[in-house]
Formats: sequence, C-alpha cells, structure tokens
Amino acid sequence: MIDSAINPLDGRYFDKTRALAEYFSEQALMKYRIMMEGEYLIALSLLGKTALRKFSASEIKTIKSLYEKFDSVSYAEIKKIEGVTNHDVKAVEYFLKEKLSKTSLSDSIEWVHFAITSEDTNNIAYALILSLALEKVLIPVISKIILELNNLAKKYKNLEMLARTHGQPASPTTFGKEMKVFAVRLEKRLTELQNIKIQAKLNGASGNYNAHTAAYPNIDWPEFSQKFIKDLKLEANLVTTQIESHDSYVAIFDAIKHINTILIGLNQDIWRYISDGWIGQTPKAGETGSSTMPHKINPIDFENSEGNLGLGNALFEFFARKLPISRLQRDLSDSTVERSFGTAFGHSYLAYTSLLKGLSKIKVNEAKIKEDLVTHPEIITEAIQTILRREGVAMPYEKLKELTRGKLVTLSDIHKFVGTLEVSDKLKKEIIKITPENYTGLASKLAEV
Repeated sequence: MIDSAINPLDGRYFDKTRALAEYFSEQALMKYRIMMEGEYLIALSLLGKTALRKFSASEIKTIKSLYEKFDSVSYAEIKKIEGVTNHDVKAVEYFLKEKLSKTSLSDSIEWVHFAITSEDTNNIAYALILSLALEKVLIPVISKIILELNNLAKKYKNLEMLARTHGQPASPTTFGKEMKVFAVRLEKRLTELQNIKIQAKLNGASGNYNAHTAAYPNIDWPEFSQKFIKDLKLEANLVTTQIESHDSYVAIFDAIKHINTILIGLNQDIWRYISDGWIGQTPKAGETGSSTMPHKINPIDFENSEGNLGLGNALFEFFARKLPISRLQRDLSDSTVERSFGTAFGHSYLAYTSLLKGLSKIKVNEAKIKEDLVTHPEIITEAIQTILRREGVAMPYEKLKELTRGKLVTLSDIHKFVGTLEVSDKLKKEIIKITPENYTGLASKLAEV
C-alpha cells in the first residue's frame, strides 16, 4: 500500500487489487515489452533467411531469462535509460542490447528491434497483458460469482417469493430462480468474452513492412508476422496503419462492460432484498456499521461493488470511443489511454471481490420472504382471470380489477368473489386451490436449467 497514492487502487485498496499489478503496472509493461522484443529476436534467428545467425539453445535461454527473471532491479535500469532517451521503448531496446553485449550474443545486438516500430512492441505487449490478465485474474473471479449464484439458485429453487414489477406486488417467483437469471446472463457474456481473439500486428512504421522488405525483399514477412503472433497465442491483424486498430480491445471492453452492468443490477436487487429484510447479513466481530447508530449492518460490500463497477464502466466506455480512432496513420493519444487499462480492470476486479465477500455473508430470511408473500393475495388474480378466460367467462379481468385494484384484500375476499361466479363447483375448487405460495409456475424448474 502506498499511503501517498492519488489513486485508491494503489492506496486504500492495493491489498485487494495487487493481483493485477503483475499485468497492469508500469513494471509489468516493461516486462512484456522485453518479452516481445526477446521473442522477436529469437524468431528472426530461427527464420534462417537473414544474416542473423541461428542462436544456440543456451543463447535462447539467456534471452528468455531477461523477461522470465525480470524484477524491480531490471525495471530501475530501464527507467534510468529512459531518463536519457525520453522514449520508453527505445530504453527497452538499449537495455536488451546492454545485457546481450555481455554475452555470446554480442555479435547480434543490432538485430534487436530490427525493422519494427515502437508500436509493434507496444501492441503485442498490451495484447499479452490483456490476454493473461483475463485468463489468470478476471475470468476466474467472474466464474466464482457465477458459481455462487448457481449455488443460491439450487439451494433456494423452491423458496416462493413475491415478485415486483414496476415496484409493485406481482406474480410470485422463487428466490432461486431470480438468482439463476443473473447466473445465466453472466454465463452467456463470459462465454462471449472468452471467445474474443485479441489481435496484434507486426508490420512496421506504416503497416506495410517497408523496412523489412527493403532489407529482405524475398522473405514473406506477412507469413512471418502471422506465425510469430500466433505462437504468442494471439491473432494476427495483417492490414493496419502504424497502430493496430484496437477493435478486438473494444470487443473485450464492451463484453466486460456488459458483465459489469449485469452485476450492477444484481447488487441493486440484493440491496433491496436486504432493505426489505428478505436477506440478512452475518455480523463480523468488531466491525462498525454506523458511526452513530449501533444496530446497523450496512450492505457496504454490495454498495462498494456497485460504485466500482460504475467507475470501471465509465473508463471502458471511453476506451471504446477513443481507441479505434487514430489521426491518419498514427497519433500518440492512444498511448496515454492504454496506460489506464489497469485502472478500469482494477475497479472491476475490486467490485467482483466485494460482491463475492457480500454474498459470503448473506442469510436468506425464508420466514420473512414467505410472510410478505402471503400478505399480497391479490397476486393470484392473474391466475384466476386467465382460467376464467379459458372457460369463456365474460370480462373476468375487469371483474377482478374492480375487486382488487388499489384496495387491500384478503384471500377470504377473493374466495367470496369466486363463490359468486356462475361457474361449476369443480371450477371453483380448481381456483380456490391457488395460493400465493403455489402460484410460481415453472420457477423451480427454471432455477435448475
């Protein structure tokens, strides 16, 4: 934790977001730049069609060690060089050259950063960062949320619950089915996110392999580029300007933004259930809910989650508007924006962990849920008027509307109404069997789909 940090992700919440530092910190960016440059140098060596000699296994190991063992000391060395160059990628190049000049690879150092531009280095580094951060951190925690929701859906599939549409009492559901709704929505969006192929480019200053073909016109550089990028488990974008178009980034941001929006809805629903007393929260010893009201257990985990999801989405929305646009073949405005990726992911990750913490503390108050359900018998009038329609009874909706709309009625009042209907006793018995508790349709089955 940095006490003087301006950003709360690096201060107050650092212990909760440090899992992302391995991918989105400035040090991490330097590491993945080193990885890209090192692997590119190795690939040129293995190509066997240039003046660059083929490296031995031990030499390849030496190159790989520069990013595999990259640490704060390595980072400090690069930053010192950058203090002179005022160019971060050039500092990475000089760092590599300095390190390799002290090895058997000293004869090959001018092949570092051969024929490429800094954006070749950067876009592949960011693509690797996004890919790994999703795989190692974001997707697993979203999967945990889905698992928790599915567990709640299964456990409470039969717990009858008053529904509310427009905030008003409505046809009942089950608590489990309502949790399943969120689980299913998240599963679909997570699958969408996992199927996005992150694109990268390796084609030089204007995207035309100009320097590559000037040096070696007979090499199939697009084929080389495609293989190199594929070996990094990315997808090649062969037709670009100096910058990769960032369209695959936008697809990722939109998918996460959609997931976050679904979770905002979940947080708000849980908050309301807590407010209504349908869900309780386990008190933690020593914890204070209010500075003045001793009794309170505030739903702070869900509120924290909601707020951070909103912050993350605000940034993702800006990224999606900004990054696909570049003036002509390249401007630098995307570079400073990319450095804020970690902030958007950090707020989202903090929101996910807060939500999980909140879910781990809730207790469903089955008695209160059932109590509130039975106090609204008017909700079964939908079933009654539908059955009467089936039987051809004239204007059943209007009759039940007159009986219940804007009024407090009891189940006895409804049964008396049924008794006045000019229908068979068999039909009356069928209708009277309907109660708020058993009028849940297929909710229990839907909670298990």
